[in-house]
Amino acid sequence: MISDIKIPEVKNVTLAVARIKYIGESDEWKVYLINNNDFPIENTLVASKGYGEKDGEPQRTSILRHFLDTILPNTATLIEPIDPSVFHLNNEYWVSYYIGTQIFDKRFVFVPDSIRDENISFIKELDMEGVLHS
Repeated sequence: MISDIKIPEVKNVTLAVARIKYIGESDEWKVYLINNNDFPIENTLVASKGYGEKDGEPQRTSILRHFLDTILPNTATLIEPIDPSVFHLNNEYWVSYYIGTQIFDKRFVFVPDSIRDENISFIKELDMEGVLHS
C-alpha cells in the first residue's frame, strides 16, 4: 500500500540564487545546489521551470534538466544561470539524488518576487550574496 512507502526526509541540501556584481555592468545571477552533509550525494538530477502570470496572462518557461554527477560533502555546485526577467514567476527546482542506494527528492520553489534586494544575505557556503531557499 502507498501508506507503507517510507519517503526519506531531505536534510542539509538546499538551493541558493546568488548575485555576482560587476562594476559598471548588470548583475549576473546563478542558481547553486548546496550539499551541507558530511557525505557526497550522487546522480543528482535537477529539473527547473518557471510559471505564473504577467499582466494577467499566463507565462511559463521551458523545462530545463541538469545532471550533476557527484556533489562532494560540504560543497556547492552551479546548476544554471537565471535571468532577472523571470523573478516575477514561481521558479521551481525539483531535485533528486542518491545517498547509497536510497533516492531522495525535494521540490524547491522561489515564489514570485522573492529574489530581491530585501531578501539578499551573505551565503557562507558560496562566499557570495544571494537568496538562500529556506
